[in-house]
Amino acid sequence: MAEEILYLTELLGIPVYDLKGRNIGTLRDAALVPLIDPVRLDRYLAGAGPGWLSIRYDQIKTITPQGIHLKDERLTPYHSDEYMLRMVRDLLDQQIIDTEGRKVVRVNDITFLKECEGGDEVLHILEVDIGVRSIVRRLLRGIVSPAVIRKIQSRIPTHSIRWEFCNILEADPQRRVRLNISNKLLEHMHPADLADIVEHLGHEDRAALFQTMDSETAAELLTEVDPELQPRIIEALEPDKAAEILEEMEPSEAADVLNELEEERSEEILEEMEPQDAEEVEELLDFRDDTAGGMMDTGYLALPEDATVAQAMEELKKNEDVLEDLHNVFLVDAGNHLRFEVPLAKLLFASSETPLKDLASDTLLTVHTSEKWDRIAEMFDKYNLLALPVVDDNDELIGVITVDDVVAMLRSA
Repeated sequence: MAEEILYLTELLGIPVYDLKGRNIGTLRDAALVPLIDPVRLDRYLAGAGPGWLSIRYDQIKTITPQGIHLKDERLTPYHSDEYMLRMVRDLLDQQIIDTEGRKVVRVNDITFLKECEGGDEVLHILEVDIGVRSIVRRLLRGIVSPAVIRKIQSRIPTHSIRWEFCNILEADPQRRVRLNISNKLLEHMHPADLADIVEHLGHEDRAALFQTMDSETAAELLTEVDPELQPRIIEALEPDKAAEILEEMEPSEAADVLNELEEERSEEILEEMEPQDAEEVEELLDFRDDTAGGMMDTGYLALPEDATVAQAMEELKKNEDVLEDLHNVFLVDAGNHLRFEVPLAKLLFASSETPLKDLASDTLLTVHTSEKWDRIAEMFDKYNLLALPVVDDNDELIGVITVDDVVAMLRSA
């Protein structure tokens, strides 16, 4: 048997015949059982009234747009099965994510490839249709024959998504497991692209993605999402999951999100966080978002003012988690007062015994925790800064603002 393309909309309502050619109902739906096979239709649901029959794929002799002929009549009544992904109920007219095109789309129809498997005619899901062709098929269904519809659609460009690039949206975490729905395709996307997708989803779907996503990836994604949506997403999550995500974020970003929540909810999440992470975030909650204290991060590297390059390199190895956003090494005295600022790049070209203060920048700029963000932005622009240390009333170093923090603040302004 040669391979053949069939569409869900031209199969719905076709008659189902028993071994004697008697009509026992019409096709109402079909389903995958992903844990058994991720692409082969496993069940066909047929009936003439409220009671449906469940037909296994290996009970079918032939399937065409004209009807289904059985080779086995030992059918069972259909009962809802959480392990089934039904084409009509769960996919048709539903939103899914096109991971290749990086967008949210609505399914208009589903394309199957008919093949011969062990002597049986089986259907494998090939792609979901989202374009004009699929709309034409649905509009003309029941008005003209499938053959005529195919002739008409041949003049219209195909617009579809391969099944392997589809990510299904399912809010129920238990059902996601039963349907073997994974977010692996999404987790390999750039957070900025994924944020565009998330912002087009409904509240329930957004929460479902974050709840089931790897916490590190979820944290990267949350920082890219519209700041107005961030607290709504965190509020919708279970406290332990929200805590895991916030632990992966910069303390200042986590504090910004928690500041937008009700105090009771914020405290509930903080209690679920690791003590050290919670302490860093709590220190920032008292500062206003539009001040240096609210913008700063506590992930900086400070060493004694008599430290050497070798000591700095050793500390960098111990603090790999802050390297991505690290631009400078700060030198402080015994009272944690800032004395010198050393550009990280200078360490690469200095001998290990070189005192760090010999590599320090000529000008040392700082900003107080109460300084407003517009003044901070001016300083970054005027002095071409990558980082700006933040000090408290006692001139003690307590944080640092990076150029990324300034860009994020400007974007949300």
